[in-house]
This record gives sequence, C-alpha cells and structure tokens, in this order.
Amino acid sequence: MEFLLTEDQLTLAEGVKDYLTGTHGPDILRRLDEKSNRDPAIWKGLVEMGLPGLLVPEENGGLGLTLLDAALIAAECGRACLAEPLVDTAFVAVPWLIAKGDSDDLDAIASGEKTKPLAHKVNGWVADGDGTALHSVDPLRNLTAASTDATDDPHLLNLGALMSAAQLVGIADAMLEQAVEYAKVRNQFGQPIGAFQAVKHHLATATVALEFAKPVVWRAAQAMDDGTDSASIHVSHAKLAAGDAALQMTETAIQVHGAMGYTYEVDLHFWMKRCWALIGAWGSRGFHSKRVDDAIIGGSLNIGPAQTFT
Repeated sequence: MEFLLTEDQLTLAEGVKDYLTGTHGPDILRRLDEKSNRDPAIWKGLVEMGLPGLLVPEENGGLGLTLLDAALIAAECGRACLAEPLVDTAFVAVPWLIAKGDSDDLDAIASGEKTKPLAHKVNGWVADGDGTALHSVDPLRNLTAASTDATDDPHLLNLGALMSAAQLVGIADAMLEQAVEYAKVRNQFGQPIGAFQAVKHHLATATVALEFAKPVVWRAAQAMDDGTDSASIHVSHAKLAAGDAALQMTETAIQVHGAMGYTYEVDLHFWMKRCWALIGAWGSRGFHSKRVDDAIIGGSLNIGPAQTFT
C-alpha cells in the first residue's frame, strides 16, 4: 500500500510555493493591510497559474485534479498568508458544486472571472460575500454576515474544515521558519538565542506536533477523495490536529521573538491572526472534538491496530 505523495503532487506544490514566495511576501501583506486587502494583479497571477480551475473538470476548462492535490496547494496558500479568496472558491465551492451536479459556474470559476462565496450555518459569516460587513481578527479577510437561509450541508462543512486544516499546517510552517530565522540572528549573552536548549526544545516540540498533523490532513483529503464512510471523522481529526499544532506554533514563535512578537513591526502577526481566524472557521474545536468522540464512543468508528489500514 503506497502512502507517499507522488512526484507530480510535490512538484506542483513546490511550484506554487516558489511563485507565492516571489509575489506574496510580507511587503505585499503590509501594502494590502495599509491600503486595500485585495489586488487584481495578485488574482490575475493565480489565474494564470490555473489555480482557480485546479479541481474543475477538464471539460469545463479546469485541470480535474484531486482534493489531496488541492490540500497541498491550500497549505502553500496558508504559508504565504494569501489574501485572495482562492481556497474558498476553488477548493471548497468547486467540489461542492460538482458533488451537487451543478456545473453552471465552473467555466467562469476556472477562468478566474467568478468567485463563489458560500455560507454555512456553522460559521455565521461569508468570506468575500456581499452582505453586511463584519469585523475579523484577520485584517486580510473580508467577512459579511450570513443570511438566515445558509445551508447546513455536511459535505460543504467537511470541505471547508479540510481546507482550513490544510492552510493551518502551512501557516504553522511559515511561523516556524520565521522563529528559526529570528533565533539565528537575535543575540543574548554573546550568542544567538537559538543556541540555548530552552529555545531549541520549544521549537522542536512544536515542530513534532506539526509534522504529526500533516499526514492526518493528507489522510483526510484522501478519505474525502475516496468517499469513505469515515471521511467526516478524518476531517474533524485533521482540523483538531492542524489547529492544535498551529496554535502551539503561534505561542512558540511569539515566545522566541519575545514581547516584540506581538507588535505590528514583526511580520509574524499576519500569520498569527490568520491562525486564530481559521481555528474557529468551519467548526470550532468543541464541534470537531464531539464528532470524533461520538464516532468512537458510539462505535461507528472502529479503532485499534487491526483497523489502521482498512
């Protein structure tokens, strides 16, 4: 049984990472925050890479790839703290529309001409919608109030939670990189603070949690692709693991930076705020914990070594 990601998947994710690193760095985040948190040029670049059509079938002008492919790209969007509504439209709305047999907007989404804001009752808000504007802890998210007729479709919830989890592991990776780089250049007692065991151990502990969360997220994406009966539980597990790892990395990165880690002058705060926002999106920790608990205690999810590869 093959559990490794394919070379094509890794190459695609690396290509998106390289592109976003060159076009969506901290300087761009600061410009978006200070002037306008949307830039048509950024969206145009994403469209030219074909990312809005990643999951759109080929007959509708897309690439026809899988949710696992999309989760890997969503992680890179998290790493870049991408402001544009790519994930919500291309990786959440598109597979939901396909599952419903609704192909009316797929061509326009693949070409970048249209985005698809979706509301779910578990959220109470819509990202990049047209309703009453709401305040977000993350200044790069545009939220509006959800209408009272928002859907409670469980498939949409699972897609949103899965892609939030994928973004969270990318966000955590970015915060780890920033903390490590700072630990190399910040000197205390005549040497970089990264040389002290206390700093090393905190970073190592947070890194272990992150690396254990990643395969949980990829497994959830594969379960969704396969349509397994336990896919919802794997998604909730992924949201919990990714959220906990990202929050731990947030706390660790702030500690490494010291008190200045909270300030606007340090780039870290962009990823920290996105982390806080996504942890509460598409189901709180309590919501997903209950789904996992109910499945295990209720007996619908068999656990133990004999069930690992079923």
